[in-house]
Amino acid sequence: MVTGGARGIGEATARLLAERGYRVAVADRDAPRWRAPGIGYFRCDVSKEAQVRACVRRVLARFGRLDALVNNAGIADPANAPLEKLALRDWNRRLGTNLTGVFLMTKHATPHLRRVRGAVVNIASTRALMSEPDTEAYAAAKGGVVALTHALAISLGPRVRVNCISPGWIDTGRHRLKRSDHAQHPVGRVGRVEDVAELVAFLLSDAAGFATGHNYVLDGGITRKMIYT
Repeated sequence: MVTGGARGIGEATARLLAERGYRVAVADRDAPRWRAPGIGYFRCDVSKEAQVRACVRRVLARFGRLDALVNNAGIADPANAPLEKLALRDWNRRLGTNLTGVFLMTKHATPHLRRVRGAVVNIASTRALMSEPDTEAYAAAKGGVVALTHALAISLGPRVRVNCISPGWIDTGRHRLKRSDHAQHPVGRVGRVEDVAELVAFLLSDAAGFATGHNYVLDGGITRKMIYT
């Protein structure tokens, strides 16, 4: 099951996993504008426990088992309001989807994942490690995802592995990129949604059987770069 799979990183992940032979359940508030063999769509707001519970039940009813969970759903807009003007509803909305949604989905998926020695991959952000001004709600939520990941790995091991990916600048098609956007990355380009999908696929696979509790920073090396102005 891939949450937030209607577009962006979630869509790329769902498509790749389907190509690799998974039967994929996409859970999203919005209906995807695409269809692919082996993929089912389930409407769900991950911040609402009743909807999460019902979604997991529907997935099990359709597919019969749940081997892997990718907690990707999130509000990408960081709010960009000065702290003094950041409304509590905006703070709660971002924590509700970006952090509480990870907790709720994992909570209700865990009994099924335990039966098959499954795996969870959470999508955080390099905003958990570095910030721009006025991004407190988003940074706090993504930082919480990183911490929740290692807590879950200890609580659910050894039957369920739990890892996290913190993408950096990923081109989801929302913005027109300049040459300088690519050039500032040590690898020479901005990230692609397929880059994240490939790492998700690895972390779900048996090849990553010794990996749990870790946060994998996927940012083209930019968080290791010293930048002076």
